[in-house]
Amino acid sequence: MKDTNDDIFYENLAEVNCRYSCEFKEAFAELLESGWYILGKNVADFEKQFSDFNGSAFTVGLASGLDALHLALASLGLNDGDEVIVPSNTYIATILAIINNGLIPKLVEPEIETYNIDPALIEKAITKKTKAIMVVHLYGKSCDMAQITAVATKYKLPLIEDCAQAHGTGFRGTNVGNFGDFGAFSFYPTKNLGALGDAGALTMKTENNAERIKTLRNYGSKKKYLNEIQGYNSRLDELQAMFLKIKLKYLGEVIDHKRLLAELYLEQISKSFITPVVDSDYYDTYHIFNIRHQERDKLQAYLAENGVSTDIHYPVPPNKQVALKKMFDGSFPISEEIHRTTLSLPISYATKVDEVKKICLLLNRY
Repeated sequence: MKDTNDDIFYENLAEVNCRYSCEFKEAFAELLESGWYILGKNVADFEKQFSDFNGSAFTVGLASGLDALHLALASLGLNDGDEVIVPSNTYIATILAIINNGLIPKLVEPEIETYNIDPALIEKAITKKTKAIMVVHLYGKSCDMAQITAVATKYKLPLIEDCAQAHGTGFRGTNVGNFGDFGAFSFYPTKNLGALGDAGALTMKTENNAERIKTLRNYGSKKKYLNEIQGYNSRLDELQAMFLKIKLKYLGEVIDHKRLLAELYLEQISKSFITPVVDSDYYDTYHIFNIRHQERDKLQAYLAENGVSTDIHYPVPPNKQVALKKMFDGSFPISEEIHRTTLSLPISYATKVDEVKKICLLLNRY
């Protein structure tokens, strides 16, 4: 694709973050002079502020979204070989968190309309080996948490929400991350709330869980040099917490902007493309705005030729990844169809209304 002033980029992180640069620099000067760079005031402040934003009782800052998933599972005290139900349509991090805890992922197909795990299939997948359920709020759309929490309660199974793409996403008036035992968030730079490096967090309902995660993230230690359990080094960095504190103030504006762009896409894109479903029970935050088309690769090439960069979330489903394919028997046709046809359109905080209108015209012309 030629680089011209008319190009529309899928993601321009420099432009997204430049609007915070003055606040970043001022806060960094204070951090530098403080001399406190690990588990200090910025982390504590951000944990409290994110809890307030999300309506969560407790938040514990961690080094990444993968670590959030990993530590949530590690805190449950499960045994090697126990099974965890997880959607077949997700990013590999969700699967890795299960495998790296010595557990076995049990893949469950998504709904073709929402791309999220099909609640009707979860109960059918439960066996005597099932010890937890992990759901993923993909693309900034909540799963059907009414049905899912009912199943988890019925079988007394811990429930973990992968909220990596769902900051501020809601279901029936409640933000995700508040339905299960844990809500795992990623603050990877491309997220609606993105750090300037890796960062993550867990939300939870009980103080006991919060204290256990705080211990696990810090080598298994509550007091320096005294280690009560075998833990990890997964502390949210003071620097990233500082950036996140600043950006959290504007997260509502980011979400409003992305919802406006999504509304334009939904209004103006031809019905020949499959677009995200809209339902009043769901408050969608559109971390990703995906469409589906049978000629996805040709469509992506056409948009690139016309100065529009796009992305694919994700080109290869977990069961077909080289690192994982020996773990799963059979096919997962719904997930595979989604991965074969999905295309992600520009919808960042830096994407402009006129750019979305141009993309819609190009799509309809195609």
